[in-house]
Amino acid sequence: MGLDLNYINGQTPLDEEEKDDLLIPTISTRSELDEFEQQNIEKAIFWTLKRSLKAENIISANFIKNLHKKMYGDVWAWAGEFRKTEKNIGIPHWQIPTELKQLLDDAKFWYENETYTPDEIAIRFKHRLVSIHCFANGNGRHSRLMADIIIDKIFKKPVFSWGANNLSNENDARAKYLKALKVADKGDYELLLKFSRE
Repeated sequence: MGLDLNYINGQTPLDEEEKDDLLIPTISTRSELDEFEQQNIEKAIFWTLKRSLKAENIISANFIKNLHKKMYGDVWAWAGEFRKTEKNIGIPHWQIPTELKQLLDDAKFWYENETYTPDEIAIRFKHRLVSIHCFANGNGRHSRLMADIIIDKIFKKPVFSWGANNLSNENDARAKYLKALKVADKGDYELLLKFSRE
């Protein structure tokens, strides 16, 4: 029996080859997958909490890949590896290294020059990262955790609430979040900044 996934609005479908890289063969439904991924993500959060991280370590391709591996490495063989396929959102996969380097360079500049408030630096970083869509799946959760790490470890401020809801489920909070992302796609970060602290 194969992995049967139903996707909600804004989720990235997996290719059949990517589904074949599931490390837990007993998983067959979306709810089971969500449960195992959440357990793995909680381990990744604990891993970040016990570390003292500096800006130069966080704002790096190695950290971004390593965090994704920590978040999904117990579930997916491709965790922490840049995607090799095209998705319904994101840039062409072959542009990922170049676009990510540009984002990292921009983020270092924002941080060193205090171009934006700490919240806006973290939110702009999160938005650009999810827009690039580095990985086959988990980009939304990964980019939100990256923003939380940036605001907590670099700026020593409270992590974001993200609407204080599970954004992996179809609900009002997810609808508001997706709307805020679409507005941010046009360069207006006000809704996403507000949502992140609701």
